[in-house]
Amino acid sequence: MKKYPSVTLAIFLRITFAVLESAMLFRSFLPTLAMVTTIGGSLARADEGMWLFNNPPLQQLKTKYHFEPTPQWLEHLQKASVRFNSGGSGSFVSANGLCITNHHVGADALQKASSDEHNYLRDGFYAKTQSEEIKCADLELNVLMSIEDVTTRVKSSVKSALSAEAASKARDNAIAEIEKESKEKTGLRSDVVKLYQGGAYHLYCYKRYDDVRIVFAPEQQMAFYGGDPDNFEYPRFDLDICIFRAYENGQTAKIDNYLNWNPHGPSDGELTFVSGSPGRTDRQLTVDELADRRDREVPGWLNLFNRREVLLNAWGQRSFENARRAREDFFGDQNNRKRYDGYVAALFDPEIWRAIEQREQKLRDAISANPKLKAAIDAYDRIKKAQAELAGIAPRYGYLEQERPLTVGYRGPRAFYGTLFKYARLLTRAIEERGKPNGERIAPFRDSAKESLELELFSTEPVYDDYEILRLTDSMTDFAEKFGGNDSLVKQVLAGKSPHARAVELVTGTKLKDVGFRKDIYGKDAAALQNIHDPMLELARLIDGPAREARKAHDVQEEIKEQAYAEIAKARFAIEGTSNYPDATFTLRLSYGTVRGYEEDGKKIPPFTNFAGLYQRAAEHHNQPPFDLPPRWVDGKAKLNLNTPFNFVSDADIIGGNSGSPVVNKANEFVGIIFDGNIQSLVLDCIFSDKQARAVSVDSAAISEALREVYRADTLADELEGKKK
Repeated sequence: MKKYPSVTLAIFLRITFAVLESAMLFRSFLPTLAMVTTIGGSLARADEGMWLFNNPPLQQLKTKYHFEPTPQWLEHLQKASVRFNSGGSGSFVSANGLCITNHHVGADALQKASSDEHNYLRDGFYAKTQSEEIKCADLELNVLMSIEDVTTRVKSSVKSALSAEAASKARDNAIAEIEKESKEKTGLRSDVVKLYQGGAYHLYCYKRYDDVRIVFAPEQQMAFYGGDPDNFEYPRFDLDICIFRAYENGQTAKIDNYLNWNPHGPSDGELTFVSGSPGRTDRQLTVDELADRRDREVPGWLNLFNRREVLLNAWGQRSFENARRAREDFFGDQNNRKRYDGYVAALFDPEIWRAIEQREQKLRDAISANPKLKAAIDAYDRIKKAQAELAGIAPRYGYLEQERPLTVGYRGPRAFYGTLFKYARLLTRAIEERGKPNGERIAPFRDSAKESLELELFSTEPVYDDYEILRLTDSMTDFAEKFGGNDSLVKQVLAGKSPHARAVELVTGTKLKDVGFRKDIYGKDAAALQNIHDPMLELARLIDGPAREARKAHDVQEEIKEQAYAEIAKARFAIEGTSNYPDATFTLRLSYGTVRGYEEDGKKIPPFTNFAGLYQRAAEHHNQPPFDLPPRWVDGKAKLNLNTPFNFVSDADIIGGNSGSPVVNKANEFVGIIFDGNIQSLVLDCIFSDKQARAVSVDSAAISEALREVYRADTLADELEGKKK
């Protein structure tokens, strides 16, 4: 998510497109030329940007809203914001470590804490006392403490005469050295973050919390009310929240920077801010790379998500327990399938594509007009050529090596989907990488990442043989279908058996379900590892060589692209200055906008829903799934103030990863929490629009009212609202 500067890239589309609600399939997009605003007009009205906290949009805010956040205001919000390693955002909301995020962000932890006796994901949970709070299996919270620009040091490590492979190694070594020095000096998690596709590098230092406990979650039905039909829709009626507490040394964490709770929520037209960790945007990619993403990459991802969605849905329908075990993975695949259906549909829309082409051409023209910058034009051709090379590498890389094409939450490469293979690969790689100099290791295995690696590797999450066999059978079948039964590696992987028989052999024969066994293996060296005869570890070793070869070939082409994008970024900075925002990188960003509704098909969509609307929607559907209300909500209707705002929309610039982000007002008070975007917001991956695109949030007033009147959680509500006992 980059800020397109004022001269050439500030193109903001105002595009109308709709969805077939019953089938959840996209209708034809219906933009017109009149809907494409001019650069000047959009600049005056639109609130675009996922801004760096060390480069906030102060002038824009001052000019348009007569508000200029102080350094203290920004630091407080930065340090109150939280990133979840399970993929999402959150914020501290009490001095005693309370942290709020979405139910669907907390679902991973709820799932891992559940069993066939206690389904916390489905039924919800409330710890009335701190002693009842449930410790998470492997959840890590990150709080950004500082940012340092290390661009010069990183870039100076790459000499012009180096080959792409040597340049990549030199840069990785420099980054590893910076991270290690920082970790040793500060004790904080230290990550060098690439920005502007390689135009800049910043060192982000995080305080980690790895003792995190579940405090409250509503029923899944209330967190995801309306289910699949309402996903990416508005109006919405969802209590999509989950509350945790962070601990240090066995005691509740003492938090200096937390958000004061505003129990009344925001008002229509009010300026609000969103602080979270958006996952990834493609707004600064070249037209050629976006075309490849549209025509090749995204269709491949959609094939994977569709395949897994069908698999997990069918398996889940066999029993309630199956459905519980698969629920989080199923929801993720279903959500991603919808999201990227929308993404590719947007890129196939002629008006959107024309605007993207015009955006690039304006920059190219500006570069060509400056004799000192003309060399950057060659960068576009280098990117196109590298992207073509990546297309040839993609099958092996995707099936054997690529860990998480779109989602956070590593479950292995495409050919080997499951928790047990994940452990096998992490162990195999950790031991081998440990024998190398720190600067030559793959990033997750560097010294600076050791604590996070061990938290994941020694997770206490439950592992179910039948679910592991299901996923591994399907993923190995997918692998065999892709490369053919006569492929030599396919033959070695299957070892003369069917995918199902091989999966049964691997899952039932491995000892990796045992945390103690994993810890014992982790302490060994590479030579000792070779003597351990565990079928899953042996499989990981078997494919490690081909997987690393695929990674090496992939990284060489990515290095070529990185250097080319750095040239384009350098030219852009020379033309437009550096007062813009980079694409999203799952790092902390600041967005802003106003609470406001929109118009769709000639109908005014109001900015707020309320509890009365929830009960009306349930009645319209005769309280049948997925519009049924849990019993406590039926019983609690008389106690609720039905005029209480429930969900609201704003035109803040968000994307996947912003889930759980706090929405704050000018007083830096918590007034809501992002949980979704509407269907029109899916275009935001590649270009900004605020005509109809909206961020959807749960109102703080709804949270307070529900906790007190439905869940009888007055103690928790008092802590959130800062009320003294």
